[in-house]
Amino acid sequence: MERTRLAPTVGIVACVVLLVALVVPYLLVRTPGIVATYYGTSLINPLFAGLFAVVALLGFAAGREERTDPVVAAAVSLVFGAFGLLICVLWVASDPGVIIFNLDLSPESGAGESSLVRSLEYHPYVVALVALVVPVSAGWYARELGLL
Repeated sequence: MERTRLAPTVGIVACVVLLVALVVPYLLVRTPGIVATYYGTSLINPLFAGLFAVVALLGFAAGREERTDPVVAAAVSLVFGAFGLLICVLWVASDPGVIIFNLDLSPESGAGESSLVRSLEYHPYVVALVALVVPVSAGWYARELGLL
C-alpha cells in the first residue's frame, strides 16, 4: 500500500476507535445519569470531540478515495483532529475520574455495575491517547502530500 493511502487509512481507523471509545461508557453503565455526569464534569463535553472525529473521518475518506482534493482533505482532517484533541485534553485536565470515585452506587445496582463503573478509571486517558492519533495521522498525510 502506498504511503499516501496508508496515512488516511490510519486516520480513519483512529476516528472510528475514538467514536467507539466515547460510546463505551453508555454501553457499560446502566444507571441513569452516571454517564451524563461523567461526561459533564468539564466546561467542554468530550462528545464534541466525537463530532470532530466524524468530520475528520469524512475528510480522510474523501481524500483517500480522491473524491475531494487530498490536500484539502488532509488540512480539514488536521484542523478538526487538532481541535478534537484539544477538547479531550481539556476534559482529562478537569479530572473526570473524580466523579467515578465519588459515585455512591445504590445497592440495587449490584456489585457488577460497581466494578464496571470503577473500570472507567483509565477511560479518559484512553480517549485522549486515541484522540492524539487523529491529528498525528493527518499530519503524516499532509507530509506525504508535500504540505509540511
